[in-house]
Amino acid sequence: MLTLIGLLLLITGSGLTLIATVPAAAQWWQNYAGAQMEWVADFERRTRLIVTSQSWIWFAAAAVFVVIIVVMISWIAGQGKGRANTLVSYQGNTDDDGAPGAVKLSCAVAEQALKSALLERTDLLSVSVTSYDFKGQTALKARVLPRQGVAPHEVAQEISELVAALDELLGLEVPVLLSIGAAARSRFTKAERVR
Repeated sequence: MLTLIGLLLLITGSGLTLIATVPAAAQWWQNYAGAQMEWVADFERRTRLIVTSQSWIWFAAAAVFVVIIVVMISWIAGQGKGRANTLVSYQGNTDDDGAPGAVKLSCAVAEQALKSALLERTDLLSVSVTSYDFKGQTALKARVLPRQGVAPHEVAQEISELVAALDELLGLEVPVLLSIGAAARSRFTKAERVR
């Protein structure tokens, strides 16, 4: 989206520069724009309402913008849904060990344990771990950005081993989505060298 907007602004700026510096381009623009403005003025006169003597086009444009604003607000409000706070919840009773109560394990435990283990690796530029509620079950999403030259299958294998250790630590299997990215940052960051 930013690329398209930038390209549009670049083309507009180039056109305006051309119109300002080349007399033939300025003359062409005056002839073209003059005819278009006459058409717009005629269209505005033909679409006037009797009650307000204003064109109904303005009301239609306002309605379109209101719809766009409502859609944007609903999209913003929908962001972040699906995030989970509780990894596991266990309701104890007196039959187990004689002490009634509830045990809740926060998702932050699994997120921080996996993230801290991944941050110890020097071949990863960035790591993010978040938890989501997926089909009634809490799942983790780990996104890693390896340095250039690091084999993704090796990173995936080592992270799978970390997840297996996390499952053993927690005593339950947590589904994990692993996303291994590549970006310009990995191409422009120097590899750390031992001297």
